[in-house]
Amino acid sequence: QVQLAESGGGLVQTGDSLRLSCAASGSAFSRSRVAWFRQAPGKEREFVAAISKTGDTKYFGDSVKGRSTISRDNAKKTAYLEMAMLIPEDTAVYYCAADPRYTGSDGYVSKNTYNYWGQGTQVTVSS
Repeated sequence: QVQLAESGGGLVQTGDSLRLSCAASGSAFSRSRVAWFRQAPGKEREFVAAISKTGDTKYFGDSVKGRSTISRDNAKKTAYLEMAMLIPEDTAVYYCAADPRYTGSDGYVSKNTYNYWGQGTQVTVSS
């Protein structure tokens, strides 16, 4: 079992950078892949980034590729999402998700393969 809690969201300006944290409790975190998704009002939940349990493999959504970094510290049971050059279109609730089950690359980017979710943290980018 994994419990997740996101933090680090807030109101920022266009061009700013932000680091979100996902703190986990439970014994399965180090065995779990972790992902970030986001959901804007009226839109589907969108894949942002994912990282394997060891941190060796990472995936990024097209909308954030090149300006985002995902990392994790298994000793601290925490995952991070850093985003730079923020734009208003990045405004959304950002969710952390985790799951210990094996999956292929398609599974990393699918919200349907993650069993554990945090409550989300709001990120608002003003123009």
